[in-house]
Amino acid sequence: MLTQHYQRLNRLILILFILLTTACSSIISSTAGNMAANLSYTILNSDDPQTVAEGAPAYLLLMDSFLIDSDNNIALLQSAATLYGAYASIFVTDDAQRSIKMSNKALSYAEQALCLDNKKVCHLRDMNFTEFSLLTDNINKNNSHSWYILGSSWAGWIKANSASMSAVAQLPKVTLIMSRILAVDENYQEGQVHLYLGVLKTLLPPALGGKPEIARQHFEQAIAISHNKNLMAKVLYAEKYCRLVFNQDLHDQLLNEVLQADPYSENLTLMNVLAQAHAQKLLDSSPEYF
Repeated sequence: MLTQHYQRLNRLILILFILLTTACSSIISSTAGNMAANLSYTILNSDDPQTVAEGAPAYLLLMDSFLIDSDNNIALLQSAATLYGAYASIFVTDDAQRSIKMSNKALSYAEQALCLDNKKVCHLRDMNFTEFSLLTDNINKNNSHSWYILGSSWAGWIKANSASMSAVAQLPKVTLIMSRILAVDENYQEGQVHLYLGVLKTLLPPALGGKPEIARQHFEQAIAISHNKNLMAKVLYAEKYCRLVFNQDLHDQLLNEVLQADPYSENLTLMNVLAQAHAQKLLDSSPEYF
């Protein structure tokens, strides 16, 4: 028997299919925007990752279809970028080529959305770092969301293309975006920017220029700003920082706290359920790693 979440997803697919075949394009555009927002909320608050993994691809295709006639809809482009990026990062872990394709699409949608908002930023990846830095000086509270979507999509794209040195070489641009957003609003997205910066600062060991202690500060800020509700922050703190500096005591403490926590929290439930599953794997491998 299908779960309630899966039944809800299929009902929405049917409704949207009817809209696609009968409604005028302006109505479709409006409905698509509302649908994207509602879908994101439903996914983020689901406690069943398998259902999300099985149901989400249908929605990704639907969003693609909406964008054929609404490719100037910034909100829809951003929602598509977010969903494609999240799906590629979380659920496409055993197919490198598929992950690359989906992260490419996520970044493309994010770039289109930012370009519609400001024509001066339409070719960011082709700019040298100095030109890019001057543009990011203009990040403010009014446009930080568009930049955040780009930065998070770009980070996912780099992760998917990590075998390419040219892709990895773009990390400083992503770091700069997140740093600029942080300067505008430290609490943006309940500490998610701190979380991104924490991970970015641990990509290299200290001997090669990594900054683990700065990363530690970012992880702790992400946890504090979310009031301990973002369990993935603790998991990444343990995995990226503690394993880098070989601090088993803190590693195991953080993971045990995650496993003992209540995963249900608005807009964090799905990630918290996934965090607990990953925490258990990390804890099981702790004696062997350390």
